[in-house]
Parts: sequence; structure tokens; C-alpha cells
Amino acid sequence: MSFHHALPPAQWPRLEQGWVWLCGAGPGDPGLLTLHALNALRQADVIVHDALVNDDILDWAPQARRIHAGKRGGKPSAKQADICDTLIDLAHQGLRVLRLKGGDPFTFGRGAEEARALMDAGVPLKVVPGITSGIGGLAYAGIPLTERGTNQAVAFVTGHDADGGLSASVDWQALAKVSGTIVVYMGMKHAQAISDSLIAGGRSADEPVAVVMAASTDAQRVLQTTLGTLDADIRAAGLEPPALLAIGKTVLIEGEAAPRVRATTYVVAAE
Repeated sequence: MSFHHALPPAQWPRLEQGWVWLCGAGPGDPGLLTLHALNALRQADVIVHDALVNDDILDWAPQARRIHAGKRGGKPSAKQADICDTLIDLAHQGLRVLRLKGGDPFTFGRGAEEARALMDAGVPLKVVPGITSGIGGLAYAGIPLTERGTNQAVAFVTGHDADGGLSASVDWQALAKVSGTIVVYMGMKHAQAISDSLIAGGRSADEPVAVVMAASTDAQRVLQTTLGTLDADIRAAGLEPPALLAIGKTVLIEGEAAPRVRATTYVVAAE
């Protein structure tokens, strides 16, 4: 699909010199990028981006210098303090800075830490929300978070803490009792501990679980399993991060496997 105009006619905000725009890039498919984020891509002098930002999206800003600041569990990653310092330094140079983060910057993306650091340094910033993978990514896998008569509550939780261990701030056994659907970000490493805790909290070992790897991209894979066999089935299927765990009765559409919705490659014409 080709767009003859990068943006429809409107009074789009300007990314000014010395500013940082903290933008979400969505779960992967370039078509899920917001128009405000595209507007920022067109103006940026430099883009500080996460590892999960699609290269096709970065190609929409050929004029901008790219700085990789990805954080991936178990792999060499940029330190958060260094990322914040880089953003501040670039802004103080008078550059138009785009901080591009996968998903939504304020949903398990450490965007709040970066925003506070920028404000403390007196750097003006604008926050542009993005579609988080726990909503957009699961929709691409055909997984409804809610369904009338079945589930009216959803919990979004992180599967690990800042040190990489199982998130101690989440009361997993209590969560098992109060939320219909549970969506776990970054939970692959601790899948066994998570399933054990939820079962101990009252969830059935037969409760459906969907594991969605590389949601909304051409590499997307969907595994349908249960809490009791979650970890073993992840290993048998050879799934790797990034992946989401979606736990609850609504994660399966009865009578059929969750459809694979193939991501579409989009091309935005240069201005």
C-alpha cells in the first residue's frame, strides 16, 4: 500500500529544536503507527529507538541519525541511566529528538523514567501514545480481551522486575482471584513460576493460555496451551521473546484456532 501524501492536510505540531518527543511505535506492524508519530519521524534530526521498533518505520525518517538504545532480556542492553543522559545531551545540542519506543511509552516501557529525567534536566518534551502490544498485538492474533457474559475485567502485568526476576510487586495468587483475563508482558522467562502461582491462587490447570510471539509482525506465532502445560509447551514450540501471555477463558474463540492475521507491509512515499 502506498501513500501519496505522508500526512493528510492539517496543522500538525512542530518538533522544535531542543525538544524530545517520547513516542510509541506500536506493537510492530508499521500500519499501527499513529499519525503524530509519523509527523515526528518526518521532522526528527535524531532518533533514539528501542530494539523492537520495526526497521520499516525507521526508514520513514531517512534524514535522521539513528541511535540504537534497545533493552532485551538476557542480551547486552543499554542502561536506562545512559539512555536518559543521551536524550538530555542531544536536546541540549539543540537537536530535534525523537525517542521511539515499541508499543506505548507509558505501558511497561520505562517512559515515565525518561520523562522524569527530561523534566528534571529542564528539557521540554511531548508524549505521543502508541498502541500497546497487550491490546493491538493480541487483536492481531484474534484474541478478545473481553467478551460479554464471559469476562468484564482485564489485568496487564509485567512478568519480571527491574533485576530480571519474577515481578515481586505482583501478588499473583490474589490476581488469580480478581481478574478474568490476565495479560503478562515479558513473562516467558518465568512462565513456570507464573503458572504455578496462578494455579495456587485458584486458577484451573486446564485454563486456556495463548502465547503470542512477535505480535503483529510477519514473524507472529500463536501457541494455544493451558496453565498446567504452559512452560513445557513454550519450550517444545521453540518460542522466543518478545511474546505475550494471555490467560483466561476469552483467549480462545470456540471451535477454531486463533486466526493468524498477517501483517501488511506499508510504504510511505517521501515528501
